[in-house]
Amino acid sequence: MRFSRQVLLLQIGVVALVVGLGVALVSVLLRSTLTEQYGQRALAIAKSVAADPVVVTNAAAKLPGGALEERALAVTTANDALFVVITDDKGIRLAHPTPSEIGKPVSTPPDRALAGFDEVSAVQSGTLGLSVRSKTPIWTANRGRVVGEVSVGFEVAQPIGAFNQLLVITLLFAGGALLLGAGASALLNRRLRRVTHGLEPHELTELLYEREAVLHGIGEGVLAVDDAKRVSVRNTEAERLLGTELPIGATMSELELSPRLNKAVAEGRPVDNLLAVAGNRVLVINSRAVRLDDRDIGTVLTFRDRTDLDTLTRELDGIRALSDGLRAQRHEFANRLHTLYGLLQLGHHTEAVEYLQTLTDSSSARPSELGAAVADPYLQALLVAKTEQAQEKGLALKLAEDSWVPTTVTDPIAANTVIGNLVDNALHAARMGPRRPATVEVGLLAEEGTLHVSVVDSGPGVPEDLRRTLFDEGVSTKIAPGHGLGLALARQAARARGGDVWLADPGEGETGALFVAKLPGMLTEDG
Repeated sequence: MRFSRQVLLLQIGVVALVVGLGVALVSVLLRSTLTEQYGQRALAIAKSVAADPVVVTNAAAKLPGGALEERALAVTTANDALFVVITDDKGIRLAHPTPSEIGKPVSTPPDRALAGFDEVSAVQSGTLGLSVRSKTPIWTANRGRVVGEVSVGFEVAQPIGAFNQLLVITLLFAGGALLLGAGASALLNRRLRRVTHGLEPHELTELLYEREAVLHGIGEGVLAVDDAKRVSVRNTEAERLLGTELPIGATMSELELSPRLNKAVAEGRPVDNLLAVAGNRVLVINSRAVRLDDRDIGTVLTFRDRTDLDTLTRELDGIRALSDGLRAQRHEFANRLHTLYGLLQLGHHTEAVEYLQTLTDSSSARPSELGAAVADPYLQALLVAKTEQAQEKGLALKLAEDSWVPTTVTDPIAANTVIGNLVDNALHAARMGPRRPATVEVGLLAEEGTLHVSVVDSGPGVPEDLRRTLFDEGVSTKIAPGHGLGLALARQAARARGGDVWLADPGEGETGALFVAKLPGMLTEDG
């Protein structure tokens, strides 16, 4: 039997049990209440008869029949009672519906009534059968003594008939309540099937286990939000990649997440391979809106870590730039050697010496010369590669005169990430700027293990409307798509070491941009 049907039958059974117990309790209370009411009614009639002066006088004189009999029969008829019996102070009947019973003692004990107390009996059996009866004493006019008693009874069938009538009404209401409860249970059962899509509890349990296995068994981060932008599902990989906790029920605005990520959720449109920065990681985000029955129920996002791939790509770009620079130098060096060889072959020794002097004076900085100011080989290689790259674009990249780094870096990847991105942006800005010659100046300074970096260009500077959001991913001055991560990565890499990257004031009269970075613990302190 399906679980929903079991629930329906169980609910109907509970309703039926409650209704049955209620009817039984009402029946008991109703029966006792009706018996009590008829007893009180009999007592009231008995008191009215006992207060009649004719009854008092004849009872005191112990005169049977006659006026007493007439009064008793009249009251019996008027109140539809079973009997009205009047006795003297010894319990001998003075009036009775059956004349042959007059002069005989009553069938039930009259002691309490003759002692001056009212007596409300429940159900007793007498000469006229089973009845609900009550007794009251007959007092003299001055209530000096008891001269008899009055007993009034109603046939048991009367309260039973009233009880049956009320019980039928109660049963009708109980039946209506049972039908209403069964209908409500059926509606609840239907709602349960709709909510669970007709799945049984064991099927729901299996789905839960499968969901947990899938969520926590894959290598990608998964985050699902409902239509109110609240977190509904997430796995541990998503929290690890985003670098923050994702409590269930938290709204996206409460979490410190990437602006690109929040934008993808807010727009609710499909997103493929969107790059975003989270902590020290570069994530690839895919987003899909989820619909059920033509209704939007939320958004599901998946994350892939592209940090290692991005790092390798940047290292490869640096190596490629250095290789291209060396290849260009090789060709240039070969051409110069050919020229010098020709001058010597033709015997122009003076011209050959002048040519060598010109080459020496116009040569750009080389690693051997950088070694005096920058001792780290990684920084040297980066500067040489960027210098050659700048020369190919008609730009001039130079090292600031006050640069001084006598030790080696502890994290070449982080240093290259910060410096490389700042220099790339500066080269682009200088090339797009109106000033010629276009220049970029890099300053490197060591301070007790901290590397200070400054990069200034001759470009047009950063527009005012971009200064506040310049370090957000996706914000870029470049027109071509796919940009907007460099500065965000540089700042994230610096902040991961307790440092920072910021835009500074280049000074009066300067129109370019000055970026400054502070990288604590980046240098060894032993030289």
